[in-house]
Amino acid sequence: MTGRLGSPAPLLKDGETVVLFDGTCKLCNGWAKFIIRHDRLHRIRLATVQSSQGQQLLAWAGLPTDHFNTIVLIANDRFFVRSDAMFEILDRLPSPWSWFSFARFVPLLVRDWAYDKIALNRYRLFGRYDSSRAPSADHGQRFLND
Repeated sequence: MTGRLGSPAPLLKDGETVVLFDGTCKLCNGWAKFIIRHDRLHRIRLATVQSSQGQQLLAWAGLPTDHFNTIVLIANDRFFVRSDAMFEILDRLPSPWSWFSFARFVPLLVRDWAYDKIALNRYRLFGRYDSSRAPSADHGQRFLND
């Protein structure tokens, strides 16, 4: 799913990108660590959906703020969720990771079906933390709440 709103996202500078992830999910934290490790140009910032910044951005996009089981990428006045968000993240990473965007040609219904199966079972499959936590970053400005 992709959405476009008439106003730019709050908290973000022009051209800035942020990924919102579930801070209690071990799989989601692993994905955030992957972004930190491979986004050497620091093009993507991060925030947990539980943080005040994450909550503000979810509200701006009209997405649920209390029960959320997907990753979100926000850039300017657009937001992407589920498999679309994953491909937008890959597009912003260097090669070879950006090459995986070719899989975007798989029909959206199939991509999101597979994404939802993993997302709905992520705690059972990968575990969860008792409280929200974010991985340590390689750069002080990687998180919105820094």
